[in-house]
Order: sequence, then C-alpha cells, then structure tokens
Amino acid sequence: MLAAVLWLGNVSFSVIDNENHVEAVEDEGLSTVAKLIGCNCGELNLALSTRKMRVGNDTIVQKLTLSQAIVTRDALAKSIYSCLFDWLVEQINKSLAVGKRRSGRSISILDIYGFESFDKNSFEQFCINYANERLQQHFNRHLFKLEQEEYIQDGIDWAKVDFEDNQDCLNLFEKKPLGLLSLLDEESTFPNGTDLTFANKLKQHLHSNSCFRGDRGKAFTVCHYAGEVTYETTGFLEKNKDLLHLDSIQLLSSCSCQLPQIFASNMLSQSEKNVTGPLFKAGGAESQKLSVTTKFKGQLFQLMKRLESTTPHFIRCIKPNNFQSPGKYEQGLVLQQLRCCGVLEVVRISRSGFPTRMSHQKFARRYGFLLLDDVASQDSLSVSVAILHQFNILPEMYQVGYTKLFFRTGQIGVLEDTRNRTLHGILRVQSCFRGHQARLHMRKLKKGIVTLQSFARGQKVRKEYAVLIKRHRAAVTIQKRVKGRISMEKYHRLCDASVMIQSGIRGWLVRRCSGDIGFLKSGMKGGEPEEVLVKASYLAELQRRVLRAEAALREKEEENDILHQRLQQYESRWSEYELKMKSMEEVWQKQMRSLQSSLSIAKKSLAIDDSARNSDASVNNSDERDFNWDTGSSYKGQDSNGTRPMNAGLSVISRLAEEFEQRSQVFGDDAKFLVEVKSGQVDASLNPDRELRRLKQMFEAWKKDYGARLRETKVILHKLGSDEGAADRVKKKWWGRRNSSRIN
Repeated sequence: MLAAVLWLGNVSFSVIDNENHVEAVEDEGLSTVAKLIGCNCGELNLALSTRKMRVGNDTIVQKLTLSQAIVTRDALAKSIYSCLFDWLVEQINKSLAVGKRRSGRSISILDIYGFESFDKNSFEQFCINYANERLQQHFNRHLFKLEQEEYIQDGIDWAKVDFEDNQDCLNLFEKKPLGLLSLLDEESTFPNGTDLTFANKLKQHLHSNSCFRGDRGKAFTVCHYAGEVTYETTGFLEKNKDLLHLDSIQLLSSCSCQLPQIFASNMLSQSEKNVTGPLFKAGGAESQKLSVTTKFKGQLFQLMKRLESTTPHFIRCIKPNNFQSPGKYEQGLVLQQLRCCGVLEVVRISRSGFPTRMSHQKFARRYGFLLLDDVASQDSLSVSVAILHQFNILPEMYQVGYTKLFFRTGQIGVLEDTRNRTLHGILRVQSCFRGHQARLHMRKLKKGIVTLQSFARGQKVRKEYAVLIKRHRAAVTIQKRVKGRISMEKYHRLCDASVMIQSGIRGWLVRRCSGDIGFLKSGMKGGEPEEVLVKASYLAELQRRVLRAEAALREKEEENDILHQRLQQYESRWSEYELKMKSMEEVWQKQMRSLQSSLSIAKKSLAIDDSARNSDASVNNSDERDFNWDTGSSYKGQDSNGTRPMNAGLSVISRLAEEFEQRSQVFGDDAKFLVEVKSGQVDASLNPDRELRRLKQMFEAWKKDYGARLRETKVILHKLGSDEGAADRVKKKWWGRRNSSRIN
C-alpha cells in the first residue's frame, strides 16, 4: 500500500479537448498502482479523470479538468495513507490488548511535543496548537483547579491561589457560529472561497476577541497559553477539505486486495455515522462529508474524555537550548518554557498547599497499631487525632478535613519510618517463631520420610534379593546340568578310550604270554568257548601297564594342547614376520644380486668342467679296468690323485654357498628383530636405528670379504682347470704308449 501511494504521485494526465478535460496517461505509474491495489487500469483511469453525479434518478458522468484531476489523485493517495496508518495502529492495539482483556486495566502514554511556533506556521501548526490548548486546560484543571476545590470541599483553612486560565483561547477556537473552526468549515463549503476571503472573514468577525489579532494579508495571530503564534492562511481551505469522492471509495471497494476493501468499508461506515441528513442532495451534489478540522476536533474530544476517566501523571520535558548541543544551558529559554507549561504555578501551589492527603479510615488502618493504648472501639477520626498527638506533629503542619487528613511536605515521613521499624521488628519476631515452627515440622516430616523411605527401600531390596536368589538358583541348576553333561560325555570318552587301550594291551599280553599260560583248545562245551587260564602275576603286570599307559596318554594330550597353542603362536608370528620381511627382502635382494650372480657363474663354470671331467673319467675308467688286469693297482693311485683337487674345489664352492645362505638368514633375522623393536612389538633395551646402522656396516664388510674370497676361489678353480689339462696330456701320452705296446 505504501508503494502504491508513492507511485500515485507519478501518475500524470494529458489534455484531450479544448475544455481542458484530461485523462490519465497509461504509463508505468498507472499500471503499477493498479497492480499494487488490485484493480483494472481502465477503472483507475475513470476514477481519476471523471466524477459521477446523480441528478434525480439519473447518473451523469462529468469529466475533470487538470487541476481537479490532480486534486482527486492527491486525495486518493492521502486517504490510502491515512487509512493505512489507522489500520496499523489498530493492529498494534490488538496485539497489545491481551493483558487489558485479562485484567480490565491499562496504562496509556500520550506523547506530544507541545506548542509549535515557527517562522511560517500553517494548517498543521494550527491543529497542533489547538490540541495543546485543550491538553493545557486539562493539566491546569487537574493540578490547580481540582486540587483547590478539594481543599474547599473538605472544609480546611485555605487561601485560594490564582492561576492563568486559557478558556478564552479555547472559546476563540470552538465558539459557534463565530469561532475559528466554524468559520474555516463555513468558508471551505463555499465554491468561490479562497484563503484571502477566509482571512478577511476572520478579521471581520473576531477582531473584538482579546486572543485574536488580524495582520496584513492572509496572516492572523492567536494568543495561546504559551505565547503568540502567527499563522499564514495559505492552503488552509484546501487542507481542510475532504476531497475523496464516492467514485474513489467504490474503486477501493472493487479491488481484489483485502486492505483497499477494508479501507473503503471503514470510509463508508464513518460517513454513515458522521454525516447528518441525506447522503445526496437533491441537486445531485456529492455526499456531505466532515472537514479535517471537524474530524480532528471529534478525535480530540474523545481523547479528552479518555483522559478525564483516568488518573493522569504528567512529565514535562524542558529543552536546554535551541541548538541541540550538549553542555549548554540557556536560562531564559528554560524559564520561558517553565512559565508556558505552568510549572511555576504548580510549584507555588504545592509549596503553599498540602501535597500529602489520606482519608481518616486509611490513616487509622495504616498507623493505628502504633498507638500505645487500645483504641479498637473508637472511630477512625479519633484514632487519627490520637496518632497525631502521640507523635507530637505540630498543628500548622497538618489540617483535619471532613473526610481526609492533609499534611505538609515531609510530615508523613516520621510516621512511615516508625511504622517501617515497628513492622520490621514484628516481622523479625514472626519470622523467628515461624522458622522455629517450620524447623519442628521439618524434623517431624524428615523423620517420617526417613521411616517411609527405609521401609520402601527394604521392601524393594527384599524383592530384588528374592529375584536375584531365583536367578542364582536357576543359573546354578543350569550350570550344574551343563557341567554334568560335559563331564559325563568326557567320562564316557575316557572310558571308551581306556577300554579300547586295555583291550589292545590285554590282547597283546595274552598273545605274548600264550606260550607260558597255555590254552585249552579242546573245543566248545555246550556251544560256549572254554575259559582260558592266565597267571595272576601276568594280570597284575597288565593292570600296571594299563595305568602307566593311561597316565602317559594324559601327558601326551596335555603336551599336544601346549604344542597346538605354540603352533598357533608361531603361525601368527610367522605371518607377521612374512609381512614385515617382504619389505626387507627387497632391500637385501638388491644388495645380494651381485653375489648371487657371481656364485651362479662359478657354479655353472664348475658344472661345465665337472661334466667334461666326468666324460673323460668314464673313458679312463674303462681303460683302467682293462689295465688293472695287467698292471694291478698302479693306475688306481693315479686316479685318486687326479680326482682329489676336483673334490676340494667342489667342497669350497659348497661351503661358500652354505655360508651365503647362513649369513643371509642371520642378517634377515636381525633385521626382522630390529623392525619389531622399532614398531614396539618387542621390548628390548637397545637403540634400533643405531643397531640397524651397525648391522648395515657389518653386512657391507662381510659382502666385501665374501667377494674377495669368491674371486680367490675363481682363481683357484682356473688353476685346477690348468692342472687337469696337464694331467690329460699325461694320460694321452700314457694311452699312446699303451696302444703302441699292444700293437707290438
């Protein structure tokens, strides 16, 4: 709605004929307003550029001029804004009215700035200062007039204090038919009325009033309670008129949005309440509406009626300077504000009057218990006087009225202090006695609670114990049955095994001792086998052996269980070692490759030499067999001398290979152990990093030494190979001589 009010100011009009008739321009402003309030652009255009008039039973549509259309547009914007403000206030009051509905009481706060007087004062300052005059009269009447009337009505000695009254200024505004408001409404109804004619009419009819002074041109001056204020009548008539026509209200009621419909219904209901006479004139004029000043006056009288029915409290705010700067205090400005607000009269009356007052009944009820004598049968006035005499309050510091007691400032404080001290002492005694009673009651209650708790807890524990006993017995029974079943099965297995072993051992013994015992093999008697006679010594020996066999069987079973456990531990450790050594094997393999390659080459060369040597040896052996028949054992010693170096070479190679395998195994085990120590799996008092470096140095030294020995072994093998070649040459010579001797 607020956006629609702002967009209404952007709606423009275009002239469509020679008579200056206009219609709204269908641009973004018109379409946006129609969209926001939920109506059609054509209906909004008609409501802003035309006016419907009823003449008899007919309706005439009159086109508006440019000035009339602008006034209609502005009136619609102001009406929507005013209704929106009233709706917001109503919603806030509804949300804050919860406590009021419950308690029936409320606190209202009226915040008003006060009299306004600027260099140029217009219709707004006129209405504000009129409201301030009415509120100032309420303030004067409540603090000055009503207070003094209360003194007089109660029959006390009182000299009346004069104060300035503003009733004449209010009469200037509200007098009928020649008051400012009446003349303004009258001039607003004239078609040809202007601001200048209004100013002249005021000067003509109100020049005799002491609170009014006419100035030159369109200005006039009013003597308010706070001082004189000069008003410029420019715009008074236009601002006082309610220019919202029935067409605009009907447009709002036809909108699709909910708020414009609510605004239209409120406007129509307000018109039906306030308008007197027919809604439409016989001549077709529009409905009679209340002016702005009339509405303002009605709302002001409702406010004053509300204030009269409440207990008011006033707070006056004083402006220290006109520059709104801190730490600056203008004495003349502050004094003027105090005089204008009537604060000086309030202080003067309060100092000379009796600000503290209390009825006889309330005074006697509040301070009667302070009397030393019993005054229960006396009336409230006698009790009040006795209290005043007992506390030696001077007669000039208080007045006794018909219904109330009136005190000067500060006199009631002595009674209040005495009353507070007495009540404090009474409360202390009561608190001590009540505390004693409460402690006694607490002890009794605590004792009863402890008794109940002990009984209840005993019952609870006994029930829980009974349940536990049942569960324990059931568990024992189940365990007994299960253990008995397990023991019975184990016993049966042992019996079966013992019988099996005994039967085997006894049969073996019987078969072994059958020669000594002797069997009667005379046949069957009566279809049953004959009994075998066995010596008693053999039976005792058999029983001893059975017992020893059973004890040995049990020991073996226990050892078997221990071995199974160790096997499982070794398997778990072996799996861990395999996982950890996979990484170490890669490192050792890289370092061992050179040695392995060298050893494999040596083995291959030795194998080749060995195969060649074996082939020659086979030929030589065949020849040796032939030769042995002739020469005896002469060649045999030579054969043994030829094969001894080869066997020595093979033993050296085997020792090197065995040393390589042993050292690889040793280094691998040491590396695994250091890895386990470093990972925390094995506890040892050594530094794994330092030991690993030392192990690496030892490995490098061994590798160097092993390589040197391997090279020496190769040299020796080459030498042996050369010696074998010389022996072959000798053999060939010998074989040639042998062949030549055979030929001969």
